Amino acid sequence: MNTPRITLAVAARVLTQLRRDPRTIALMLVVPCVLISLLWWMFKDTIGDPFNRFGPAVLALFPFVTMFLVTSITTLRERSGGTLERLLAMPMGKLDFLLGYAIAFGLVATVQALLAVTVSVGLLGLDIQGSVWMLGLVAVVDAVLGSTLGLFVSAFARTEFQAVQFMPAIVFPQVLLCGLFLPRDALPTVLHAISNVLPLSYAVDAMTHLTNGTDTATVWRDMLVIAAFALGGLALGAATLRRRTP
Repeated sequence: MNTPRITLAVAARVLTQLRRDPRTIALMLVVPCVLISLLWWMFKDTIGDPFNRFGPAVLALFPFVTMFLVTSITTLRERSGGTLERLLAMPMGKLDFLLGYAIAFGLVATVQALLAVTVSVGLLGLDIQGSVWMLGLVAVVDAVLGSTLGLFVSAFARTEFQAVQFMPAIVFPQVLLCGLFLPRDALPTVLHAISNVLPLSYAVDAMTHLTNGTDTATVWRDMLVIAAFALGGLALGAATLRRRTP
């Protein structure tokens, strides 16, 4: 009966901590917009308008990566500092803790995604044939996915450096196979099969479908797959979360 109250209390605590950390806020909210703007600037005078080709994939990539990194490190700090152990000594379960974190970072992810979409479409002129609001929704779900995977990965790291080391194993393969450098249909058969089980592939597919004006049913299907991966990451995080780093 008290679970919702405890979960919301954890979320409020995390948001309060983030508000006192301007560097983390800048990493989550400002850096993705700056990187997208840098990409636009690079291709500004290039023939063929490559920004509209790479923009959707980058719009899926940067929020995912930043939320993965920040969430994994922040959760690890709670455990290594003994905060998680003290919290779980109270009448609060692991799922309360993780849901509180997911809500807090989900709200931040929403702001981050909306900022990135506003900059990309409103300021940089990313050409979207589909619905802009659906583009924002895909960006939000994608950023939430990064947060839940960050929560899961934090259970296997003992230091912040180790948390960062998970990026080559978890994030980089998805970047390579998501369709950013080469359309997934053009990948070798084995790599295409691997890309089909990587969540970032579906985020990039959804962004690309919206850019090309593909039927919205396809976009909703991709979003459901992303959401399923996010829920799976949250469930695995609850199963593997330890009270304290040894």
